[in-house]
Amino acid sequence: MTVTLNELVARFGGELVGDGTRTIRQVAPLAQAAQDEIGFVSQSKYLAQLAATQAGAVILPLDARDASDLPRILTANPYLYFARVSALLNPPPRPPVGIHPAATVAEDAVIAADACIAAGAVIGTGAVIGARTVIGANSVVGDHARVGADCLLHAHVTVYHRCEIGDRAILHSGCVIGADGFGFAPNDGRWEKIPQIGRVMIGDDVEVGACTTIDRGALEDTVIEEGVKLDNLIQIAHNVVVGAHSAIAACTGIAGSARIGRHCTIGGAAMIFGHIEIADGTRISTNTLITKSLPKAGTYTSALPFSEHEVWQKNAVHMRNLDKLVKRVKQLETRLGELENPSERQS
Repeated sequence: MTVTLNELVARFGGELVGDGTRTIRQVAPLAQAAQDEIGFVSQSKYLAQLAATQAGAVILPLDARDASDLPRILTANPYLYFARVSALLNPPPRPPVGIHPAATVAEDAVIAADACIAAGAVIGTGAVIGARTVIGANSVVGDHARVGADCLLHAHVTVYHRCEIGDRAILHSGCVIGADGFGFAPNDGRWEKIPQIGRVMIGDDVEVGACTTIDRGALEDTVIEEGVKLDNLIQIAHNVVVGAHSAIAACTGIAGSARIGRHCTIGGAAMIFGHIEIADGTRISTNTLITKSLPKAGTYTSALPFSEHEVWQKNAVHMRNLDKLVKRVKQLETRLGELENPSERQS
């Protein structure tokens, strides 16, 4: 696929400077771009790279009009503009419309006429697959589950029974939607399983990374609201609610019944305790452990910097004794005050 700069501006906006008939085939980093490719600069510190680039055109910030003689598109958000151009030039592969002969589809499943069901896929009884949705090879959509329109389920995705996926969702390989939550009742030294009878409800425009797991609710539903972006290898436990347009990086774990607000960002390998609430717009740094509710939006960090093992061991010993140290400092402060103010001591 090729497109001219004029066509890009007509589609995405921005201000064109230079030859609008320049044809673009692909996006590329400035250092590797060729004459039929377009690069971008989103931060002024990278403008110096323009001098050596072989790109045919570039996307620049509004205040960088004169940073290059190349044909260029000026926009307030070059990174977003670049993403949209890349999406236009690199549409996801789409198998032929229809149900592959090697797929297994229940007789009462409702499959849109323009949906794609790949080889090895299994669609359960009463399941609904929306218009233009792609169900990848060996994926499973369970009984009475629903997948909306324009969705893409890559190979080996599992959507358990009665779970629902909104429109334009992307589920990557290996993710599991609706497995049982971790619910067991102690019984005389043994564990007795608690049935998990809720669902997982996923909103529109959600993306779920590879091998991420979202457990079904115990009684109520686990809810992933619209526009949420989940990275790979995330665990979301039963009855969790993730607010709209929040983004969570890889290896994060969220315990049961936690409520994550809207427009939150959570760094990789963060751990969120259960039954707590996190305010809208909160930012949680990588490796941070959140043990209680965060009613006020802000940036929260708890990770310690790494050090040599011997140094870490010494610091760990000191951390164990922090409470004793605080008490001792308070005693010394009291004693120092008495020495500095003997009159108060005598009185």
